Amino acid sequence: MKVILLSDVKKLGKKGDVVETAEGYGRNYLIPRKLAKEATTVNMNQAMQDKKVAEHRAAQRKDEAVMLASQVEKVTVKMKLKVGANGKLFGAITSKDVAEALMKQTGLEVDRRKIELPETVKQPGTYTAVAKLHPEIAAKFNVIVEADAD
Repeated sequence: MKVILLSDVKKLGKKGDVVETAEGYGRNYLIPRKLAKEATTVNMNQAMQDKKVAEHRAAQRKDEAVMLASQVEKVTVKMKLKVGANGKLFGAITSKDVAEALMKQTGLEVDRRKIELPETVKQPGTYTAVAKLHPEIAAKFNVIVEADAD
């Protein structure tokens, strides 16, 4: 029996795949649980349309990530923070702090979960941060941490 998967099924396939299954498995397990639908010509045409739309959206997201990466790579984020007597910051700078500073200084919105700092930032200096904007696209930019004169 041929079925079109409506969601990812372990050891069978991903959403949108057309797979051959045993008759009982398809009729008694996959279809009642809305994990698949029967591969009729109407359903096959709809699946092809859905796949084309998904590919188009994925290409758009990748293009947007490339554009954002080219803008982010040109940026240097400057942060001024209070420093203790021994030259260390009060606390550490996190990816959330970098994302907020990036948004304030440039208007570029990058999710904090996509920004990685290769080392813990606990003192003034220049650091390189990586923004993973897409599984295939990452942008590096500088973060300059300065001591506040106050």
